[in-house]
Amino acid sequence: MKCKHFGECGACIVYENGYESQLEEKIVLNKKRFKEFYEGEFHIVESPESHYRSRSEFKIWHQDDEVFYAMNNRDKKGVVFVEECPQVNIYIARLMPKLLKLLKEKEIDFKLFGVDFLSSSDGEVLVSLLYHRKLDDVWKNLALEIAEELSIYIVGRSRKQKIIIGQDYITETLSVNVDTYKSQHIENSFTQPNARVNEKMIAWSLKDLKDTDNDLLELYCGAGNFTIPFAKHFKKVLATEISKSSINAAKSNMLLNDVQNIEFLRMSVEEFVQSLDGVREFRRMKNIDMSSYSISSIFVDPPRSGMDTESCKFTARYKNIIYISCNPQTLFRDLAILCQTHDVKDMALFDQFPYTHHVEMGVKLVAKV
Repeated sequence: MKCKHFGECGACIVYENGYESQLEEKIVLNKKRFKEFYEGEFHIVESPESHYRSRSEFKIWHQDDEVFYAMNNRDKKGVVFVEECPQVNIYIARLMPKLLKLLKEKEIDFKLFGVDFLSSSDGEVLVSLLYHRKLDDVWKNLALEIAEELSIYIVGRSRKQKIIIGQDYITETLSVNVDTYKSQHIENSFTQPNARVNEKMIAWSLKDLKDTDNDLLELYCGAGNFTIPFAKHFKKVLATEISKSSINAAKSNMLLNDVQNIEFLRMSVEEFVQSLDGVREFRRMKNIDMSSYSISSIFVDPPRSGMDTESCKFTARYKNIIYISCNPQTLFRDLAILCQTHDVKDMALFDQFPYTHHVEMGVKLVAKV
């Protein structure tokens, strides 16, 4: 990838000597980091070198009666006016200059301070416009004209306001092995940013599954990105997530894919463990018959903070563990606990965030004999 803003824009930090060089740096670092737990071959998933991000956020900068997309400067002093961004997928890249031009022409850039883009792989785009002012009917009518002209959806946001032009989600289609899965990505909620790497991350998670005659427990399930593909391979899946909006999205995505063998629970891991162990009772568990589940495999995809000690100990109750991590440092900490009872059988590195120091990791563990 070539970008005129390399060296200034803080979005890309590691770019010297091209894509392969930054990937090799991550591989060497993490093989060394995890050597005490695993010395086998890493499964490496490369990203497309450009146009890989399906969601992105830009500041809007006002100067001399003009508006610009902006990102923080790499040295964190001021901003860089962004004239191009080869990180974003091709649909967002093509839309950016057209949108900026119309925002100015329609005169709805007043007190606009941010623009967020969310795109599917086939070009369905949702744009969130963020304001420091109340939005009125005049704004709504002008935003509708822009949405129709550009064939996009728009959400206008200001304090205690959310105005939807069209709809507040896009529908993504993922190809995993020979299957396709659809999911609704809702505005202002978490989604995997790199669709092509996400597909391969799901495929790796499904590879060589153990004890599929039994059921699967998933913690931190989000909107069902992994849950729904797993459901095709296990008899039943029990999945927990603390976010209400994510659980609602997961249930919608289950119906969208005509899947019926998943039970979603809006509970934190701590609450779920307390319920299982009889420490506390929760009404959300009243219709869950845990005796009907035969679970020997668990899948976890925690936030960057990883899992706490008690969550690790709970996870270690299960024979087979699949752990996806967006933070190698907290993964290393958690493996120090998990590897007291389990052995690492496979590790993967997913280059979900090219040209940065961030990387996604996958680990498969099996209980020690």
